Amino acid sequence: MKLLNTRPSLLLPALCLSFYSLHAPAGGSNYGITPGTIAIPAGKVQEWPVPTPRFARDPAIAPDGNIYISVMSGNKVARFDVKSQTFREWDMPSGHRPHGLLVDKQGMVWTTGNGNGSIGKLDPATGKIEEFKTPSGKDGRGGPHTLVITDDQSTIWFTMQSGDKVASLDTRTGAIKEYPTSGGPYGLSIDKAGNIWFCRMGDNKMGKLDPKTGQMSEVDTGRGSRPRRVATAPDGMLWITYYGNGKLAKLDPAAMKVVKEYPLPGGDAGAYAVNTDGAGIVWANEINLDTVVRFDPKTEQMRVVKLPSTGVGIRKMAVDAAGRLWYMGSHNGRLGVVE
Repeated sequence: MKLLNTRPSLLLPALCLSFYSLHAPAGGSNYGITPGTIAIPAGKVQEWPVPTPRFARDPAIAPDGNIYISVMSGNKVARFDVKSQTFREWDMPSGHRPHGLLVDKQGMVWTTGNGNGSIGKLDPATGKIEEFKTPSGKDGRGGPHTLVITDDQSTIWFTMQSGDKVASLDTRTGAIKEYPTSGGPYGLSIDKAGNIWFCRMGDNKMGKLDPKTGQMSEVDTGRGSRPRRVATAPDGMLWITYYGNGKLAKLDPAAMKVVKEYPLPGGDAGAYAVNTDGAGIVWANEINLDTVVRFDPKTEQMRVVKLPSTGVGIRKMAVDAAGRLWYMGSHNGRLGVVE
């Protein structure tokens, strides 16, 4: 474990000085914390270089407000202390290669072991790490990818991209169940009814799993759409980034249909990460551009926030309890926040 100081942060001029925080129930992508919202975001951006910039990715908010990051190629988990602006790192078991992570209400850090077909559990207080092998990943295959947690914290759901499966882990026992699918399942989220929605990027479809029955169904998103990530808004709508054609899509899970699509400003620039805040504001990014986009579904207006660094490569974004948007530049190794 290492404690490291960071270099001075980088700021953008504020676009508006008046903003305040609101807290609202639900929203986001089922990552264990209730996201807030900044009613009038200032457009201020701050960044910090991570200590091990070896494909650092997928930030997650802890209950105490600190930020955890998976460092995939460095085989580490890092924590950013938002008050002291320092990082601490933990080495993961050999071959784990953490892809996604989240922090539960007890402060335990759960990771997808993309390199060895496992789910990891790190206790930051003691440094103890456990691994739970997936049934089809005992030989290191399966590709555990993105994970979410249920509101009662009893179950973690995750995709297995190379294994073409969606799986669940019982957080009390470590038992894992797998559900076969297709299309290289990628991002996932949980709707208001408790169904699991996942992006079948290779099939141009959204998959739906009813965890009570194990029944699968699907929604066609159109040829060339390649849905990549999905987030559940407070009103129950699902928001999806179409990596293939540069659109942001709104899906009604009850009606089982895409109700509207919105072209993102960059066009075909790789629509990637998506999340929502406590008021239902949607944040998305285009991985080939050094920007993030704020979309208000009520006005259907988009606002582009230019990031201070270049070659960023955002793959995941998270909204904290104050409504701030956190992102990790997997290409340039900089953790950032928009407020």
